[in-house]
Amino acid sequence: MESLPDLADYDAVLFDLDGVLTPTAEVHMHAWESMFTELFTAWEISPPYTERDYFDHLDGKKRYDGVAALLRSRDVEVPWGDPSDPVSADTVCGIGNRKNVVFERVLRADGIAPYPGSLALLDALAAAGTTVAVVSSSKNAEEVLRAAGIRDRFAVVMDGVIAERDHLASKPAPDVFVEAARMLGVDPGRSAAVEDALSGVASAVAGKFSLVVGVDRGAGDEALRHVGAHIVVKDLAEFIAAPTEASEEPTA
Repeated sequence: MESLPDLADYDAVLFDLDGVLTPTAEVHMHAWESMFTELFTAWEISPPYTERDYFDHLDGKKRYDGVAALLRSRDVEVPWGDPSDPVSADTVCGIGNRKNVVFERVLRADGIAPYPGSLALLDALAAAGTTVAVVSSSKNAEEVLRAAGIRDRFAVVMDGVIAERDHLASKPAPDVFVEAARMLGVDPGRSAAVEDALSGVASAVAGKFSLVVGVDRGAGDEALRHVGAHIVVKDLAEFIAAPTEASEEPTA
């Protein structure tokens, strides 16, 4: 097992939300699958939607960019439309809004809780005085953070609402991570980024973060490293004991 650095040694740690801090990625995956399966059937699009489509085209991207990318993978083009489009509109925005209706319904019905290991790491970083932020492509980030009871832990939340307002390019472009670092007043070269999505890892790497941590929630260790993750963990709890273990002297 590779030795892990102490994240408290960095000026700031910037976390993705879905799949890193909270298991909302599972809710997103279910919502996308339900919506696209119904759409592909109605429009007679093939091949059918699969879980791999989520990781290849949707995970980590802004909602409408993900819709466009997935439709493009099936050689389907529709008008972009406008974020105000109704869910009945056959536009990129209308289709994205359909998915969001399903997501919000599940979130409000079932609630959400942070991953225990992620919460433990946040506690450790807070005790060390390390600044933390959220960098999420989701327009639901604020709602998810409040539902999980952890909104007050973050000095900055860079989400899909801000990205759209400020015309910031979607992950894997570095824009959202770099802007979040600017909002925090920290240098990416002295900060760490934590991501579970391939596009998110690529975004942080392009933003020249000193450390990019991949959390393997399904994308795969090899795939995360291939797009630039410096280290990959299964759970953020691995960082809690890591600094102590790494500093222990070997016994004779």
